[in-house]
Amino acid sequence: MIDLHCHILPGVDDGAQTMGDSLAMAEKAVHQGITHILCTPHHNNGRYSNPKQTVIPRVLQLQEELDRRQLPLTVLEGQEVRITGDLLEDISRGEILFTDLADTYILIEFPTMDVPAYTEQLFFELISMGKKPVIVHPERNAKFREEPNRLIPFLDMGALAQLTAPSYVGIFGKSIQKTAKEMVKHNLVQMMASDAHGINKRDFYLKEAYEQIAKDFGQTKVGAMQQVAKDLLNGDSISFEAHSEVKKKKFGLF
Repeated sequence: MIDLHCHILPGVDDGAQTMGDSLAMAEKAVHQGITHILCTPHHNNGRYSNPKQTVIPRVLQLQEELDRRQLPLTVLEGQEVRITGDLLEDISRGEILFTDLADTYILIEFPTMDVPAYTEQLFFELISMGKKPVIVHPERNAKFREEPNRLIPFLDMGALAQLTAPSYVGIFGKSIQKTAKEMVKHNLVQMMASDAHGINKRDFYLKEAYEQIAKDFGQTKVGAMQQVAKDLLNGDSISFEAHSEVKKKKFGLF
């Protein structure tokens, strides 16, 4: 399995704090069946800044430690980039990491409570440059939870969306779980990742979530989501079943 979104790098954000924490997460990841992890520290979220130049050597250091301990896990450099009006300038300055070496797919985090008004214009400009925005954990955003169909205009533009595994198995509560299941059912999310922050806080749950999706929607859906994760690491074009609108349930007396 590939995990596209994980806070396993030590001491850079609110994920692993020490190398010991990182190694404990790595052991848990291997136990889950994860073979590759994209290290995605928070970047430009107002609290943490982890530009490309500082992330790459830290990932190499972590890989050396994993190899020394003979842990069969490959870690790769990435970021969880908070959406800002300066993103295009940050890309041009070489501060941004993508999921792939061709700089095609970029993991973008929205504020918890909002979808910024400039998002559509920014996404249009990114896509015009050949960059594909990937909206991370939309099921945990208040606006998308209120109305999952708000994702559709972005998907129609060519953006993608990434579900968080713990959301699907109910770790963040029933409301977020319900939204997560609706988004998977209607193909509003095309891939899943752990967004793990530790083994005692925000654990992986990737194996459990895939098993539950297989029960709910069949193994074909799981295979398609896992293929998208692989395509994002390789910078390949993706193929996924078309998304559809979430219909509101109508309640009446008759």
